[in-house]
Amino acid sequence: MNNSFYPIGQPHMPWEQKEKDQWFQQAACKRSYSNDVIDRIGDLESRFDVRRYGALPIDPERYPLFGLATKRWKMGRPSALITGGVHGYETSGVHGALLFAEQFAEAYQEHFNLVIVPCVSPWGYETINRWNPNCIDPNRSFVQDSPSEEASQLMAFIAEFGDFLVHIDLHETTDSDEQEFRPALAARDGKDYEPGEIPDGFYTVGDTPNPQLEFQQAIITSVSAVTHIAPPDANGQIIGSKVVSDGVILYPMKELGLCGGMTDCLFGTTTEVYPDSPRATPEICNEAQVAAIRGALDYVINSL
Repeated sequence: MNNSFYPIGQPHMPWEQKEKDQWFQQAACKRSYSNDVIDRIGDLESRFDVRRYGALPIDPERYPLFGLATKRWKMGRPSALITGGVHGYETSGVHGALLFAEQFAEAYQEHFNLVIVPCVSPWGYETINRWNPNCIDPNRSFVQDSPSEEASQLMAFIAEFGDFLVHIDLHETTDSDEQEFRPALAARDGKDYEPGEIPDGFYTVGDTPNPQLEFQQAIITSVSAVTHIAPPDANGQIIGSKVVSDGVILYPMKELGLCGGMTDCLFGTTTEVYPDSPRATPEICNEAQVAAIRGALDYVINSL
């Protein structure tokens, strides 16, 4: 299948700056980062060390970048990192991280130094986009000399805290992946678009060199009390990758430049919720992300 149906660019011709500008110009703000995220972060200032670690150059006043850290950081205590909104359109990643910070984080701070970054890509959040304004996917950009401002600023911020034992990166797989984002990717790169299958349910992505399947399964068990787990397709796969345990697939995190490979953590996972399921609601998706975080942290506590 070619990319002739996509409204920007020509089939089999990678985009140049003209097409990237055209893509950017059609993006429109559909929700408020200030109201939905910054205001909630402000309400947490008495409970966390709230740090502004940068801003997006497209509009620094509108898109400041914030992280929350344990106020009483203790040397020798293991550290856990929670990131959301690396893909800004994946809503429950943002709101799940905030919900955990608001309702559950304090109970875990005796066990972990916590760093929570609820919305890595605020422009993507407001415009409901996977890419940043420069047509770059932040979640393929956690590399040295990153082309993504979102990724480079987050990596610099996280480096201040030293080593992390745990990293939980909160994502969604949505119908729009097949309706918009993967077709746009094919058009941008001048490639054919090959349709895929969106899994109905929650799953996790572990790291191929360090899968930690018991850890992944603890997350699946925790989330299964909130929402359903994605089954494998007819080929025993989820989004083209072999299912290695119930609801678990693996990616080489560092090789692909994924946020989940940003640290050298022992226990890492990328969550994937399916918000377009008839069996899900926004509230269920947010609660599933919280259940994933809690299942992950509980497993590590019991393993220490």
